[in-house]
Amino acid sequence: MAICDWPADERPREKLLQRGAQALSDAELLAIFLRTGVRGKSAVDLARELLVEHEGLAALMSASQQRFCQSKGLGDAKYVQLQAVIEMSRRYLAEALQREQVFASAAATKQYLCAQLRGERREVFAVLYLDNQHALIAYEPLFFGTIDGAAVYPREIARRALELNAAAIIAAHNHPSGVAEPSDADVRITARIREAVQLLDIRLLDHCIVAGPEVISLAERGLL
Repeated sequence: MAICDWPADERPREKLLQRGAQALSDAELLAIFLRTGVRGKSAVDLARELLVEHEGLAALMSASQQRFCQSKGLGDAKYVQLQAVIEMSRRYLAEALQREQVFASAAATKQYLCAQLRGERREVFAVLYLDNQHALIAYEPLFFGTIDGAAVYPREIARRALELNAAAIIAAHNHPSGVAEPSDADVRITARIREAVQLLDIRLLDHCIVAGPEVISLAERGLL
């Protein structure tokens, strides 16, 4: 049965308008993005199959172009459209953090870092540079590859903070393994960064680790 033949309160678009986007399942949200199904399948049926094939919405959204386009009902046009949606979400979150005190909104900060780092397939070490009101000046990925004591340079972080006239920073990196628990190396490099910026009267407010949808704060763990 085509979606247009469904009861009005069960159609994804109408449901969203009546009850809000949060009321929709992953499959229903994806169906709205797809707009149409394929022969013999509605957009919702196709969305359910894609979620099973990719083992969830997050994996589908972070899939490479080649992997994404291999799936039935998808292609280059849908891939480009999805990347635009993801980037708009990132920019929306960045603008929100520029308008408010970042450290006063831990949830918003974690949401932003998750949007930036969860899809990365390699380790990325980034820094949020903040003004004296703890609003966002800039988000900058600085180091790539395996994050350890040799790969991250605290003096480079401190130098960039001076260039941006930052009063505080939040460090962040991802764990592509999917395990967010901080390692001993994470704790050590955090201490080195804190010592480097303290000499310049700049505060390290937090170091967050992103693994999939999970974000762990070292400050909340008492490890800062």
